[in-house]
Amino acid sequence: MDNITPKRIVAELDKYIIGQHKAKKAVAIAMRNRWRRQRLSPELRDEVLPKNIIMIGPTGVGKTEIARRLSKLANAPFVKVEASKFTEVGYVGRDVESMIRDLTEISINMVKTEHVERVQEKAKALAEERLLDLLLPQPKTLRVGGMEDEEREKHKETRERLRAQLNEGKLDNRYVDIEVKEKMIPFGVVSNVGLEDLEINLKEMLGNFLPERAKRKKVKVSEALVILQNEEANKLIDIDKVTKEAIERVEQSGIVFIDEIDKIASRGYSHGPDVSREGVQRDLLPIVEGTTVTTKHGPVKTEHILFIAAGAFHMSKPSDLIPELQGRFPIRVELDALGKEEFIRILTEPNNALIKQYTALLSTEDVILEFTKDSIEEIADIAAHVNEKTENIGARRLHTVLEKLLEDISFEAPEKKNGRLVIDKKYVRDKLNEIVKDEDLSRYIL
Repeated sequence: MDNITPKRIVAELDKYIIGQHKAKKAVAIAMRNRWRRQRLSPELRDEVLPKNIIMIGPTGVGKTEIARRLSKLANAPFVKVEASKFTEVGYVGRDVESMIRDLTEISINMVKTEHVERVQEKAKALAEERLLDLLLPQPKTLRVGGMEDEEREKHKETRERLRAQLNEGKLDNRYVDIEVKEKMIPFGVVSNVGLEDLEINLKEMLGNFLPERAKRKKVKVSEALVILQNEEANKLIDIDKVTKEAIERVEQSGIVFIDEIDKIASRGYSHGPDVSREGVQRDLLPIVEGTTVTTKHGPVKTEHILFIAAGAFHMSKPSDLIPELQGRFPIRVELDALGKEEFIRILTEPNNALIKQYTALLSTEDVILEFTKDSIEEIADIAAHVNEKTENIGARRLHTVLEKLLEDISFEAPEKKNGRLVIDKKYVRDKLNEIVKDEDLSRYIL
């Protein structure tokens, strides 16, 4: 993070997200403040709390993508949750604390993968030795110590020849019997919504009392090497160290993205569904304020987790949230609705631009797809027009328009080997104009 300045963060986000400079600037400052906090004295460090953010804007303008790309950039544990999935106790729904448990699981997997990568070389060497033992078992005489030096040398030479063949891939298609250890759970728990953690914990708890059963499997040598390498890698890593590091990473750099927060904003009524909405907000409050959540890996403190909330706020506004929750999201950024100009840029500029994606997909069938400049303008114009006439779903409309436009080409692509297709303005109009003209058709098809 030392060299990731706010300007660098914005520049990285610009590679994937068009516009929304205010939102990018806000998240870049929030990320840099984390780096600054780590350099404070321990006494002051605990006092500096993250400045949580609410992103306000219609669907499909880049709210989720900004948060997702940010977490990748910071190599931080990241979880996206829908606020509408949570309900207060007594209603059907998930427990609010489950978002922190999910974040902890993601962090454990991240850290475990990093630790496993560090021991891959050693694990591979150990797995290779185990595999050679299976391919060329030691003679009984060698095991009891009664083998002559000459025979021992001969066995060693054969083993080295096998090792060379294994490394060259000559033995990949041979089959070998290996033992895989697995814990047998005698029954399953039929879990209701919100009880998924209970089932996992019961299985883990019972697993400690149940013996591991060795199951013999006949697999190819190449597969056996991977299975044995994973087993050896898991033996080499210290799971307690992994858990400690993962929990620390959650507490210091975790990011929780709460989508659809406007769906739990109550509108001032004190009966009906608004009671439940306010209940969810009150359940969310201690998590965002800072509390200790019990997970199966240990307690996790939430004081320094960064919460980014997002919502369209069509039917409500941020001030409809309970005052205590509003106070925990001091930074508000409004994202701009997207029009034709932004759509043209989205289609062509980002690293993951849609035109690049479709061209690459069809090139796998040896079909070269070429979009003219006026065709891209026409696609953007149609997407913007349909968004105006029907529901505004932002850049997601481009996916729908392009899928419909390229439907026949995608269907016939396997038969058009070495074909070259130019998509021009006329082709776009011929394919889509009738649908665009008919409002009922565009409502259902685009």
